[in-house]
Amino acid sequence: MMVLQEIINNYRATGELSHEEIVFLLGLEKPDEVGGLLALANEVREKHLGPDVHLRGIIEFSNHCVRRCVYCGLCYGNRELKRYRMHPYEILDTAAGAVEMGFRTIVLQSGEDFHYTNDMIACLVAAVKKMGAAVTLSLGDRPQAAYTSWKAAGADRYLLKFETSDTLLYRQLHPESTLARRLKNLTYLRDLGYQLGSGNMVGLPGQTITSLANDILLMKELSLDMAGIGPFLPHPATPLGKARAGTMEMTLKVLAVTRLLLPRTHLPATTALGSVQEDGRRAGLLAGANVLMLNLTPVKYRALYDIYPAKAEATSKPQQLKEEAEKLVDELGRRVSSGYGHAVKIEYQ
Repeated sequence: MMVLQEIINNYRATGELSHEEIVFLLGLEKPDEVGGLLALANEVREKHLGPDVHLRGIIEFSNHCVRRCVYCGLCYGNRELKRYRMHPYEILDTAAGAVEMGFRTIVLQSGEDFHYTNDMIACLVAAVKKMGAAVTLSLGDRPQAAYTSWKAAGADRYLLKFETSDTLLYRQLHPESTLARRLKNLTYLRDLGYQLGSGNMVGLPGQTITSLANDILLMKELSLDMAGIGPFLPHPATPLGKARAGTMEMTLKVLAVTRLLLPRTHLPATTALGSVQEDGRRAGLLAGANVLMLNLTPVKYRALYDIYPAKAEATSKPQQLKEEAEKLVDELGRRVSSGYGHAVKIEYQ
């Protein structure tokens, strides 16, 4: 029979957790035990990454998508969604405003929209880099030639979440793809020199604690530079619209255990956490997270990037979002980083 204190003592001595120990930690229910797990994760974050919180500015420039992922409100089959595409000049104007406000990383994100050619994306990347910002791309599964050209243009990071490590569940969620293909692309991105971002959703229909433990171990195996962990939030216009949502409690436990095994990886307190509960981002920062992703998409488009309902930050102006984030960080006794927030092993090697 496992004992929590023995697991913690062993972790402090070795920095490792077995699959069985991860399952045990994710199954904790007593408030004092869960609180102890989250506090340990926050301690590990402080030890390895210090008090810095990195603010990233996201520009969601298109909600068009060719995929039919059964959980996502942007899926091709959602005929109720009003679609939009930002003009490249509009994207760059938004990025310039973000850089002027002090953002050191710009995240260019969209559905899988091939209206934007490889060359168009490469030009956007190069232009944002000239503004003095780091560039993260989150554009889904693309041909390897695209990844290569964008890296050559100066892209620093790529975010491509695997969502679940369960092969069968992945196929059910993504009827046009496979987990093997996603992992192949992640490996290719790493080999190209991108700082690699991926992650999972917590509370997917059919997901188990065992598969969540596998997710965490896959993130460790991939040696991620960034790991996005958020609750599953059902969208009413998708086949999973009536499914039960993932909980904040389990999401925080997954976040905390991930921090224990990936002590130097950047972990955001995700927008989805803030959408589940008003203080969700605060809770994430206290459970091992060290990144806040702020939505800088022009307000006229922002609500249309409708991956899940009741999305946080749908109407707030960029300056207001930044000020609120800075206030939260200050209240927690932390500080907003003045650096680019590159992968620690790159920035401090």
